[in-house]
Amino acid sequence: MTRLTVRDLSVAGKRVFVRVDFNVPIRDGQVTDDSRIRAALPTIRFIVEHGGAVVAASHLGRPSGNGFESDLSMEPVAKRLSELLEQPVKLAADVCGPDVEGLTNTLKPGEILLLENLRFNRGEKKGDPAFAEDLRKLSDLYVNDAFGTSHRSDTSVCGLPKLYDQAAAGMLMEKEIHYFEDVLADPERPYVSIVGGAKVSDKIPLLKHLIGDVDTILIGGAMAYTFLLGEGTAVGKSLVEPDLVDLANELRKEAAEKGTTILLPADHVVADDFSEPKDIRITEGEAIPEGFMGLDIGPETIVRYNEVLRSARTIVWNGPMGVFEDERFAVGTLSISEAMAEAGAVTIVGGGDSTAAVKLAGVADAMDHVSTGGGASLAYLAGEPMPGIDALSRK
Repeated sequence: MTRLTVRDLSVAGKRVFVRVDFNVPIRDGQVTDDSRIRAALPTIRFIVEHGGAVVAASHLGRPSGNGFESDLSMEPVAKRLSELLEQPVKLAADVCGPDVEGLTNTLKPGEILLLENLRFNRGEKKGDPAFAEDLRKLSDLYVNDAFGTSHRSDTSVCGLPKLYDQAAAGMLMEKEIHYFEDVLADPERPYVSIVGGAKVSDKIPLLKHLIGDVDTILIGGAMAYTFLLGEGTAVGKSLVEPDLVDLANELRKEAAEKGTTILLPADHVVADDFSEPKDIRITEGEAIPEGFMGLDIGPETIVRYNEVLRSARTIVWNGPMGVFEDERFAVGTLSISEAMAEAGAVTIVGGGDSTAAVKLAGVADAMDHVSTGGGASLAYLAGEPMPGIDALSRK
């Protein structure tokens, strides 16, 4: 880790702007999943315990950018944060401006202020320098602990840190960088990646980046049917992207040339209908019968994939093996979760669906790292620019 972290800052007596990712689900005024809030607690507690005051800021949902919207207010988040920290958390009525500046100027060591939804100000999404200057007036130091937004160029993530002498990573950000950047820079081998999900198009940059880097790629989810179609295998009425068949074939050819093995499902759990299936069966091979669609990997594939995972030393997972939200088509995804948990390997889970899967399987705590950023982890694994991380100071 060569970037400055919150541990390197002298926070005593200072106001510390902490960009967090509190974009959490809310129903009837209550936070229904506080995992992202909990993930930021170590950084907030460190600052408070070392005599600093916290000015926390996050976006929530997709407001219009034209001012306050009650259904996207940070009020439920402030309440939940206060409960978790067991201390008061003040909520600013706005994002910036004289009144908010007044609040931050009166903060005492150990106190916490949460700004209103950053995206209530349209300058947040526009990378507006003037908005960055307004935010800069609220604090003395800057910390980014919002890995989930680090692939975006929002003002508070990219423009604002440039206005400080030093921009540090929070503890969550530090951990994410360690696994995605440091560990994967020189992974223990065999290095295996599991790639699933609905569409090949969503994973093109990821696959291109992995080929030649990993030893084996295990393909699952509906994206596998596009690859199988490219082989001439019957896929019934499964979800496919016909216009990407040629690309899928090119990716397999490139992988063979660069020494990466791509494995596709050898059998499937199929059904005659997705929403109201009347006939669910397991295929005897990789071909899917006419009138049926693939909705999960089959038992033979599970055995083959698990054998690969047992011998792996580094495993990275992005994307489910099937429609795991439906228990009838969840066996493949849950089996992969359990196999990873039992493998004697460094295990990294990236992506919202994969994270949900390991939680559903009850093995999240057995993983070395479960990322808090869906789109961010996908971008990081794909080698795409990470503006929020690039903006942090190096030691």
